[in-house]
Amino acid sequence: MLKVSGLNGEQNIINHPDDSGQESLSSKQCVRIAVALGSNLGDSQTILAAAIAQLSAIPKIQLEATSSWYRTKAVGPPQPDYINGCVIMQVDMTPQLLLETLLATEQQFGRVRQERWGPRSLDLDLLLYDQVILDTPNLQIPHPRMRERAFVLVPLAEIAPDWIEPVSGYTIKQLVKDVDCSDVHLLKSN
Repeated sequence: MLKVSGLNGEQNIINHPDDSGQESLSSKQCVRIAVALGSNLGDSQTILAAAIAQLSAIPKIQLEATSSWYRTKAVGPPQPDYINGCVIMQVDMTPQLLLETLLATEQQFGRVRQERWGPRSLDLDLLLYDQVILDTPNLQIPHPRMRERAFVLVPLAEIAPDWIEPVSGYTIKQLVKDVDCSDVHLLKSN
């Protein structure tokens, strides 16, 4: 069992999988999550919209809000600019199962992991899972680099400005003031 703390001392207990491979989140059924989306290969806006539609069609996931799309400079090796955005969803699944769902969705849209921060047809990053703080070998929540990335914070501030990032204790609208947003350009509203 792994105990993780939420803001205001709220405790969430995440049980490791039992023999059946199932996990459970004991304090709540449905939780609010934030996911960052990005693409810089293929028809990025179509891919991103299709990924949102596919995730929303999963019975345990409900779309709450979608940000506008933003053109952003790529981080990493030389490559085309990205189209980035964020979504807020309500989910009835554990963080690990959600991560597996996001990774499977990336693969269905042709994601190939060849180099760190390389170009990709679809990138889905779990940013926030309610107020859970989680650090496991394959998953960190909140996303460990979200506070330094304008391409994440700008679209997230559009749809969840008052969400408190549980490690820093600051709202998203406060965090976005501390990053350089000059390479984040609004494309269109969704």
